[in-house]
Amino acid sequence: MKRLSEYPCAATPKDAAKLTDEQQRKLALQIADWTIELNSGVAQLCRVYQVDNFVQAMAFANQITLIAEDSNHHPALLVEWGRIRVSWWSHSSGGLHLNDFVMAAKTDEIYKTL
Repeated sequence: MKRLSEYPCAATPKDAAKLTDEQQRKLALQIADWTIELNSGVAQLCRVYQVDNFVQAMAFANQITLIAEDSNHHPALLVEWGRIRVSWWSHSSGGLHLNDFVMAAKTDEIYKTL
């Protein structure tokens, strides 16, 4: 079975179905450091990464930007000194889709290289 980070990702179609709670629970096992949070009633995958300083946080954010642009799937990023908060969700369907879990896993892979 492929790891989530090995799956391709493209923009989520507007008619794409959101994942069920059971599907979310199963996929979440592969990205254990992420949480599912509701923001204005919309489920989002969220994680805060610790880094050494603001420059490293910005560099990490820039690397996330590259994979987001390549996949046409974009997160919310909050960059602060020593940390960055990343939130993935499918804007078009208003919830979580496989793409969000794939991108969370890809984000984890980038973090491992810092």
